Amino acid sequence: MSHVHYKFQSSNDHDTITFDGLSISLADLRTAILNKSKLAPSADLSIQITNAQTKEVYKNDSDLVPKNTSVNVTRVPIAKVFKGDDDGENVRKHKVFRGL
Repeated sequence: MSHVHYKFQSSNDHDTITFDGLSISLADLRTAILNKSKLAPSADLSIQITNAQTKEVYKNDSDLVPKNTSVNVTRVPIAKVFKGDDDGENVRKHKVFRGL
């Protein structure tokens, strides 16, 4: 059995995800952490996973996290992208309320 140790930024306690193999995909690790922490998946909220030693942020769901790795978990809002960007890039845009 292999392990990945994780800790939420707002917590002092570490917890462990157990899996078979030499590594676990980021998508599987994210799902396992959400299930073990009893956090419901949300359309507005996700978790960001960062290697605790190298400070590398895992971004792609197909990234592999090696066994015996310690990671930090942070809850982050999902960026909303509006279609029709002039430059074609995925850019977070905020709607501004203008008072009367």
